[in-house]
This record gives sequence, structure tokens and C-alpha cells, in this order.
Amino acid sequence: MIFLLILLSYALLMIAFGAIASRKVKATSDFFVAGRGLSAGLLFSTLLAANIGAGSTVGATGLGYLNGLQAWWWVGSTGIGSLILAFTVGPKIWRIAREHNLYTVGDYLEFRYNRTVRGLMAVFLWLGSLAILAGQLIAMEQIFKVTAGLGRTEGSLIAAVVITVYFAAGGLHAAARVNVIQLIVKLVGFALTLIYLFASGGGWSEIQTVTTANAQSIDHEKYFSIFGGGASGVMSYIVLLVPAFVVSPGILQKVFGARDESAVRRGVGINAIGLLVFAIIPVLLGIIARGQFPNLARQELALPELLTSSLPIWLGGLLLGGLFSAELSAADAVLFMLTTSLSKDLYKTFVKPEADDRQLLMVTRVTAIVCGALGACLAIFLFDSVISALRIFYTLLTAALLLPLIAGLYTRRVTARAALATMLVSVAVTSALEQFTGGLWGMPPLIWGTLAGLIVMLIVGFIEKAGVEEGIRDRRK
Repeated sequence: MIFLLILLSYALLMIAFGAIASRKVKATSDFFVAGRGLSAGLLFSTLLAANIGAGSTVGATGLGYLNGLQAWWWVGSTGIGSLILAFTVGPKIWRIAREHNLYTVGDYLEFRYNRTVRGLMAVFLWLGSLAILAGQLIAMEQIFKVTAGLGRTEGSLIAAVVITVYFAAGGLHAAARVNVIQLIVKLVGFALTLIYLFASGGGWSEIQTVTTANAQSIDHEKYFSIFGGGASGVMSYIVLLVPAFVVSPGILQKVFGARDESAVRRGVGINAIGLLVFAIIPVLLGIIARGQFPNLARQELALPELLTSSLPIWLGGLLLGGLFSAELSAADAVLFMLTTSLSKDLYKTFVKPEADDRQLLMVTRVTAIVCGALGACLAIFLFDSVISALRIFYTLLTAALLLPLIAGLYTRRVTARAALATMLVSVAVTSALEQFTGGLWGMPPLIWGTLAGLIVMLIVGFIEKAGVEEGIRDRRK
């Protein structure tokens, strides 16, 4: 009962902060890009808070429980991607967004290509983002189950209501400021938990001994090596996550909210360092859980079990607040992608171009409520694993967006037709290989899908260039 009271109290606190922050939302620029006024500190906190979510806590601890130190690459790869973003794509796309008053990645795709590219990307983004929202809710449902005894339906619905209410009230203005509190709670909670468990467990050598003795099925040498799964295991994490964190619409839209280029580089860069350091914490917690609970029915129960069975009540309550903060902050980032994409990229672009600020805000808030409900339904009825839901999102996002966005930023030769063909082929090839083979010759499906998209982009570009040159020759005749 004490854990349930902590969760409910924290949820009410987040809703209250969201309501207070919503008073600053007067126009769509406030909701979508926080009036382009985010300092490096606010940008850092809202990015790191969003990036330390279900996959980086419950999911990463589960991977650490199952695979040992190699699981560092799950969160570590997001830090590598963020570091690349900070000094390449981030400042460049921020300049374009400021100069042309762009609010979303969809705005950029229409500006660079056309409305059709924007619409197709919005559809892909919606499909992927609903999966990742469900993943965040699954993690919160598991927390409610272990700590408060709630069923899957009740836990998912409570989580969805809390996220939807505080985000719908204030958008990025609310999220950026609430994320500061969430980040502090989660970092303090996880750091103190790791210190306590290391001290009570007798240090790293003793933890390795206990884990090896109790979990007799593990290979000690591989389990306690950061490269334990070999090159293919590390590559699978890097391929899936590094590009996704360079081109993620949710991250880029927060970058659009920065007040200057320096804020982009410093805010995103410090966030990257934070991810690289934090990456080891859930992995070590998973290893400790493997030693204490070697026969868990599901690996993603490792962190909730530690919380309820291995910590004093005061520390368990603090970690519970950190966990809840992690899932809330990541889930509001997903809602941010979903709602702004539908309202700006679909509604205003294709349904009602003349919509004013008031109408667009109303549609955005209604969309947040609908998306929260849809995410809860997927969490209850469709997905069983946080990691499986996140893999769908990251795979679809990278296959659809990586080539068109990067090529659009760095060359003018790629046309809208080439971008459309690339998106369709990349997604189709990646999805087919994921479904039927799991990869070819040791290479993940995403690599083959991206290569296929690149080839199509070059072919279409060559054909169009040849057509233009032929037209010029005909006119000269």
C-alpha cells in the first residue's frame, strides 16, 4: 500500500506542475517549440529525461539480467547517436528551422521535398510511435503490478491518464520544466540504489561470485565482458540505435526549441555524455538481480523485484519515484511526436490548411488524449515486452527517415521522388527481412534495408538527371 500511495502522490504532483506550466502556452509556437527559448540546461534536461525511459531502465536492466555487461550498448549506443547529433545534424537543422519558422520534422520534409514526403513520414511515425508509447506504458504497468498488485489493465490506464493530462495541458513548455524535476528524481534514485546494492553485496568481486554461483547457466567470461556477445551483438545495438538518435523527430523537434546554436551543441552534447555514463547503471542492477533472483519468469521484472525485495522502504520509494519519472518523461516525449505530427503534418497540411492557432491547439490536445488511449490499448492487448515494442519504433524510424533527412540536409541533388522511393523501399526491405530471415550473412535487416534505399535513391536520381539533360538537349534543338 505504501508504494501505491507514493505512485499516486507523485502522479498528482506531475499533473499539478503540468497545469502550472500550461499558463505559459498562448500559441502553437509555445506548445510545439517552447517559443524557441530553451536554454542549453533546459534542452539537456528535457532530452536526457526523455531518453532515460522504459527502455533505458526496465528494459536495460532486463537486458543486463539476461546478457550481462554487453547490455551497456543498448543505452550507450543512444549516447553515441546523441553525440553525433550535437555536432552535425542538430545545429544545421536548427538553423533551417529558425530561418523558415519550422515547428516539426514534417515541416522540414515539406520544405525540402514536398507534402507527399511529409505525409508518408507522418504515417510511418505514427505507426512506430504508438508502439513505443505502448512500451513505456508496459513498463509502468509492470511497476504497478510488482509494487501495488494492480492488474495490467488498471496499471496501463493509470499511467496513460497521468501522461496525457499533464502533457495535453502544456506541450513542450510543460514537458521541459516537469522533466527537470523528473530527471533529478531518477538520477538520485538510481545512483543511491546502485551504491546501496554494491555496498550491501560486498563489492563487484563478490557480486560476480554470487551471480555466477546462483545463475549457473551463464558463461562467466562472456557475461562479464562488454563485448561478450561478439561483434554481431554489439553491431545489432549500434545499427538499431545510433542512427535513430540522430534523426528522431521527437528529439529534433526539441532541438528546434533551442534559443541558439550554442544551446543545441551544449544541450545535446551534455545529454549524450549523460547517456554514456548512465548506460552502465541499469546493466549493473540487472547483474545484481540475476544473482539474487536467478529464476524470474520475465527478465523485465528484474528492476521491480529489486525495488520491492532488496531495498529499504525509503530507498525503494525513491527508486520508485525515479522509475515512474523515467517512464513518464519518455512517454510524454512520444506523445509530443504523435500529437504534433498529426496536428501539424496531417491536419493542418491536408485537412484544414486555414486552421488558426486556437484550432490547432485544440486538435493537438484532443490528439494527445486519443493517442494516450490507443497506447493503453496496445499495452494491454498487443505487446508483452518493452524491448520488443521499442525495437519496432527504432527500426521503422531509421528505415523511413535516415536517408531522406541526411541527404536532404547535405545535398540538393536528392529530389522528392527519390526520397519517396527510398522511404518505401527501405521500410519494405527491412520489414520483409525482419519477418522472414532475421538478417543475411550476419548483417541486421536494417543495414540491408538502408543499403537498398540508398541504391534506389541513386538510381532514381540518375534517371531524373538523365531526363532533365535530355529535356535540355531537346529544347536546344
